Amino acid sequence: MNQPHGGKLVNKIANDARKKELETKAKNLFQLTIEDRYAADVEMIAIGAFSPLEGFMGKADSESVIENMELTNGLAWGIPILLPAGDKFDEIKKDEQIALLDKTGRVLAIMNVDEKFELDLQNLSQKCFKTTEEKHPGVAVFLKAGNKFISGPLEMVNRPLRKEDIKEKYYLDPSETRAEFEKRGWKTIVAFQTRNPIHRAHEYLIKCAQEIVDGALIHPLVGETKSDDIPAPVRMKCYEVLIENYFNPDNTHLSVLPTAMRYGGPREAINHTLLRKNYGCTHMIIGRDHAGVGGYYGTYEAQQLMEKIGPKMGMEILKFEHTFWCNNTDSMASTKTAPKNPDIVSLSGTKVREMLANGQRPPQEFSRPLVADILIAWATKKVGEPA
Repeated sequence: MNQPHGGKLVNKIANDARKKELETKAKNLFQLTIEDRYAADVEMIAIGAFSPLEGFMGKADSESVIENMELTNGLAWGIPILLPAGDKFDEIKKDEQIALLDKTGRVLAIMNVDEKFELDLQNLSQKCFKTTEEKHPGVAVFLKAGNKFISGPLEMVNRPLRKEDIKEKYYLDPSETRAEFEKRGWKTIVAFQTRNPIHRAHEYLIKCAQEIVDGALIHPLVGETKSDDIPAPVRMKCYEVLIENYFNPDNTHLSVLPTAMRYGGPREAINHTLLRKNYGCTHMIIGRDHAGVGGYYGTYEAQQLMEKIGPKMGMEILKFEHTFWCNNTDSMASTKTAPKNPDIVSLSGTKVREMLANGQRPPQEFSRPLVADILIAWATKKVGEPA
């Protein structure tokens, strides 16, 4: 099992008496209401998923990440973890404590404001997302939030409310996944990042990786995603039925990652990898167009970057080419293993969505029927809903 990023797993969770103390204290502090995606980051910091961070990033670390893809201490990082203060920026005082609240008024954390600063959002967008276009979902988030930030260490008082219908047993902290791997006797663990249902090509990648490690962590991101992405609860049903029927559960573990998607391609591949390192993984699958959106990144750009950065992080990067069902060999294959000019089963995302909305299963060479049926039930219900 891997050591955490930076060597120590951060724990900033206030429990029992300390939690009550901080909730009482929050009533007399300046209160900043934050969006759900930043509430998710509070939890990720507190549970150690973003180790070695103990709070939102300051100016020096942020600029170092933007320019050099590393923290000021030299640890790899792809996209800065920032807390925008918006129109409350001028009201917040440096070197004082504030309470971070969710939209319902619940106290999420108490934060020491060590720093107030601004960043060049055009430079951040270009360096981290390779574009300044607001139609890019990651860029849009930063531009909407503004360029005034606060930073400093925090203690989490309450976890964010679970707004998705996902079983609580899947919300495991890094300390808990590590305990699970220890219980199972796993020393080498491969992580699979996804924000989509797992189709046959994904299944193939995971199983290939499982041949060389003790176990696989299927670790779907269930935080904020694009509005046209398939909802997390629907995806979870797909993962459950897939693992139950097509994987060996003794060598497979399903847990969720409650953070927002940044759609940062190669840069986000760094973040995704260090996160899984903190959860205890030793290997990371980086597939085609990892964390991509639109045509902003090269097909294998994330692999090329992680091939250099992964080993420095102490993570073994498993790179996979485009995979598909090959009719010539009657099996899954890739551009490395299929015959020249193969006859393949290939469907566009648009075509798959059309089939599902019409109650049609995609070919079983593309998607397992049990998974397809869950997606059909969701898609046909969605089609029937009023606009």
